[in-house]
Amino acid sequence: MFDMATTALLRAVLDEVCESISDRETGARAHVASKILEAATRGEISPESLKQVGRDALSHAPTMWR
Repeated sequence: MFDMATTALLRAVLDEVCESISDRETGARAHVASKILEAATRGEISPESLKQVGRDALSHAPTMWR
């Protein structure tokens, strides 16, 4: 488990990375969230590092059109 500050950071990063996708893209958002969480679990907690992980995940996320 993460402390409250880290949890807030993870949520903020996820929201920022996913701001350009539709709320209906739940699969893409879940994919990005899981990759950000994996990175944080490995100890990557820098906001910029997590954003990059999220952006990379978003570029490979499943969409309803793929």
